Amino acid sequence: MQVDGKSMRTIWLEPDGWSVCVIDQTALPHRFLTARLTTLAEAAHAIRTMVIRGAPLIGATAAYGMCLALREDASDDTLERAYATLIATRPTAVNLKWALDEIMAVVRNRPRTERSSAAYRRAAEICEDDIATNAAIGRNGLPLIKAAAARKKPNKPVNVLTHCNAGALATVDIGTATAPIYLAHDSGIAVHVFADETRPRNQGASLTAWELGQHGVPHTVIADNTGGHLMQHGLIDLVIVGADRVTANGDVCNKIGTYLKALAAHDNTVPFYVASPSSTIDFSIRDGVAEIPIEQRNADEVTNISGRTPDGRIESVRIVPDGSPAANYAFDVTPARLVTGLITERGVIAASHSAIQGAFPERAGGAK
Repeated sequence: MQVDGKSMRTIWLEPDGWSVCVIDQTALPHRFLTARLTTLAEAAHAIRTMVIRGAPLIGATAAYGMCLALREDASDDTLERAYATLIATRPTAVNLKWALDEIMAVVRNRPRTERSSAAYRRAAEICEDDIATNAAIGRNGLPLIKAAAARKKPNKPVNVLTHCNAGALATVDIGTATAPIYLAHDSGIAVHVFADETRPRNQGASLTAWELGQHGVPHTVIADNTGGHLMQHGLIDLVIVGADRVTANGDVCNKIGTYLKALAAHDNTVPFYVASPSSTIDFSIRDGVAEIPIEQRNADEVTNISGRTPDGRIESVRIVPDGSPAANYAFDVTPARLVTGLITERGVIAASHSAIQGAFPERAGGAK
């Protein structure tokens, strides 16, 4: 990703070779800060409080959280405690459990003296694999934007609608939903992004818009309920969103509001694509609405909003009456029937059980 014209990742090891540094996403877009993680508790706190967020990055950070725990004590008790602590931080994103299981697989049967180094190696591989996977998602999604461009009048940009942030900030680098957009922009295709603000945490307005601006991609921030209007008037060529969990049947769990965008896209015959690495597919479940646990976060995220004042101060203000309760469901589920296709590292596939199993047979195993 680009930050002030320089390439960087969202997570990296410090020069000491063991502590972990991440971009503090709670400070964006008004301040660029990093946070150094040195303990299991700090890694869990970063995930829980959304210093880092996005399913792939949650997984990478959790993997390094296991490393930090094992560096201090490589006993079986610590291993189990670290796993339990991290798995409880964010219940919806399946990459969290996937990454923790990957670390457990490489350390559980090793001598204690080898556990820490083995965990660090696997965590580094998870990060490199994420970058390679997202680059492949970009390559596989690029033809969709090229095809949309071919249908446009000369000099008219392809308008892509996004929801939340499925960009580089949600991954180790490049992003999922943004990967095809960045490739299109870099290859000279005129592309313009309508970025949903994505209440209540405003990840579209604060993170996606910041990212796109850093990369030089033309974009416009819109209120969450504007997408349907734009689709009715032919102003959206395709929708590309990310995912926190995809079921074996193709249902997609993503940031709250995604389902409504899918409904509007379906009603207006606008293609609705989900960029999803295979690590986000949960082969153990079929019915997303019934089986995916939906995280409910603190009501303060709904009742309060933060921003920068004219004199440069960052302030939080309450926007609802005192005494009014608020509900904060963080995710919703889009049924597979509303998904035009899944953009994966192995191509664009149908959101169906047979297509997903066919694309990833080694992971599908005994999925029913």
